[in-house]
Amino acid sequence: MRFIGCFRVLLLLGMWLPSVLHAEVDRRSLPERGMTSDSIMQHVFHFSPLYSKIIDEYRADVYMKGRVQVHKSNKLVRYIPSMFRLEKGVNDYIIESVSEMHYRAPDIYDRKVKAVSSTFPRDRGQLTDITEFLNMNVYSSSLMPDRLLSPLDKESGKYYTYLLDSVAEVDDELLYKISIVPKHRGTQLVSGYMWVSDQIWSVRELCIEGEFDMVHFKQRTLMGDKEGEEFLPVTFDLNLDFKFMGNHLEMDIRSSMKYNEVKLFQGGKRRKSTKKHSHDLTEFYTLTCDSTRLVTDKEKFALLRPTPLSEEEDSLYKSFQWRRDTLQVRRGAETERRKKSAVFWGQLGDMLISNYNLNLAGIGSVRCSPLINPVMLSYSHSNGVSYKQKFKYNKIFESGRLLRVTPQIGYNFTHKELYVKADVEWMYWPEKLGSFNVGVGNGNRIYSSVVLDELKQHPDSTFNFDRMDLDYFKDVYLNLFHTIEPANCLLVKAGVSMHWRHLIEGSGTDMKLPIPQEDWLKLKGIRTEYNSFAPRIRIEWTPGMYYYMNGKRKMNVGSDLPTFSIDYEIGLKGVLGSTDVHERFEFDMQHKLELGGIRTLAYRVGGGMFTRTDNMYFVDFVNFSRSNLPEGWNDEIGGTFQLLDRRWYNSSRNYVRGNLTYESPFILLRPLNRWLGMIQHERLYAGILFMPRLNPYIELGYGLGTHVFDVGAFVSSINGEFDTVGFKFTFELFND
Repeated sequence: MRFIGCFRVLLLLGMWLPSVLHAEVDRRSLPERGMTSDSIMQHVFHFSPLYSKIIDEYRADVYMKGRVQVHKSNKLVRYIPSMFRLEKGVNDYIIESVSEMHYRAPDIYDRKVKAVSSTFPRDRGQLTDITEFLNMNVYSSSLMPDRLLSPLDKESGKYYTYLLDSVAEVDDELLYKISIVPKHRGTQLVSGYMWVSDQIWSVRELCIEGEFDMVHFKQRTLMGDKEGEEFLPVTFDLNLDFKFMGNHLEMDIRSSMKYNEVKLFQGGKRRKSTKKHSHDLTEFYTLTCDSTRLVTDKEKFALLRPTPLSEEEDSLYKSFQWRRDTLQVRRGAETERRKKSAVFWGQLGDMLISNYNLNLAGIGSVRCSPLINPVMLSYSHSNGVSYKQKFKYNKIFESGRLLRVTPQIGYNFTHKELYVKADVEWMYWPEKLGSFNVGVGNGNRIYSSVVLDELKQHPDSTFNFDRMDLDYFKDVYLNLFHTIEPANCLLVKAGVSMHWRHLIEGSGTDMKLPIPQEDWLKLKGIRTEYNSFAPRIRIEWTPGMYYYMNGKRKMNVGSDLPTFSIDYEIGLKGVLGSTDVHERFEFDMQHKLELGGIRTLAYRVGGGMFTRTDNMYFVDFVNFSRSNLPEGWNDEIGGTFQLLDRRWYNSSRNYVRGNLTYESPFILLRPLNRWLGMIQHERLYAGILFMPRLNPYIELGYGLGTHVFDVGAFVSSINGEFDTVGFKFTFELFND
């Protein structure tokens, strides 16, 4: 009987954790008719953490079939990142894939796509993108992953109401149907039901629905019934309904898994990599899709398809082939030439408006922004309104070498400043992350160290930047660096940084000078042009860095420990016309902790100083600076003081600072989520800064994020007295 096999699994659990063995009793001896939803869920909560770790390894063949129906579309559909290329007049599509899945505990998934077949006119948009909806471990504390609070998790259970809907008996086994009702509205919560077995309190079926990033989804997961497979899904049914500015698309996906090997965890410690270094995960990872071996031919794919197509599905392929054949017949030699041109410009157009992804097993996808990005608009109290356009080009060669070009352009409407920058990276030694880097652009407008002496003459009670005569300089820079990772966890970046700074006319106070401006500048000891040449070295150390080798390329996956960095540069006078002499030291430590239940805590601590400052120089720190081009919320919010006047960043030879960010789905607005259901997460911020005249500067903030925008409110104090209140806003639609 199936119960005997299940009992053997319980014995294995007992060998794993003695507490489980003491907790086990004959489940059939429980008062079945007296069971309530609360008592059933207590058993589910008790066993879910154990079942989430009971699988040690498995290998499976995965077949996915998706049906896309276009209910309504307009030209804006082309601007949706990762959207399939649609054919004019065609509203029904099919796409299939066959993959190999290899799982090794803990949470290492290696999915290799073997074959793809579709009726889309161009290979754009990917079926693999929807795998985030297909969580392979229904017992984990979060789903999709780390976006949804699992109703099977005890900690997240406080956000749900569970109702006993019905009881069924199948093969001498009682199954309880539990309805899942979220207590609050929110994109982190789901609704639905699950069927729970009374024998070992495992989930036999899970059906949930919710909404995330403008996609309403319904997911039905069936668990296996063979020994060892009952803790693994065998079938996923997924419905995605997407609506955006007059576009309405729907996708139905069925995914089935055939397990070739399943190994249960039998106690002791988890197996480590057989490599010399335990942080080398190469044996667990492979490239998601080997394009040289990918099967795309329709006839060859038919041999791999585990179940035949329905007549309606087969007709979609026939219609697609008929359209292709008809198009080829109508075109002659001249038309063929135009076709190639049209294909080229069509592909170029896709690059202009689409995100392209390089999918890597186990860590998701590395997203490349489109050449024409959706709106990237930002507002902050101290920096005003800014807009940025980012371009990105990546080329990976067969040897593993990489060429990356990233130009950016931005404009600050408040300060009426245009910024341009371009970064080029040539990774010539991918095994050691060896690369040459070139960066050029115009930096922040800055004033010289002459002002620092003037600052000392102003008492704190009367100090005001607006009353000072600040002579601003335009900054054009060129950075030439070489990066290498001589050992895992250790990254060394060395090179030279050059700046050309020119005085902006009329940058000082608008006053009638009694003498010509050139004589006035000489009196102040200021020239109109300053150059600098500074050799620089930066050392980053991230202990416990996990990585894997993708061919010859080393791919860092991440670490559970902080990243430490030391940055040093020295300005040399007389080299290439350099007039600047200085030394700069900076230290920085950053860390992000995963707290479970899609909660995170990030902190950053650092400090820096300028020394050898006898001559005039420019206080321009690397880790403590104001970005002139807006970044995404997560790129800059955690380590930036949102209300601090940008003039403070260049007003001291030294600083010490700390920043803290806590993110959780529910902090303050849980009672209001009935009306604010689109909020994805809330954040708390705290920052402290020590420098002359700021002892200390403290900034506290609260923010919330949605799929369209992120906004935050901040309050600051200087030397224990209230300073100001302000806001931060970024447009986040399709910005990953």
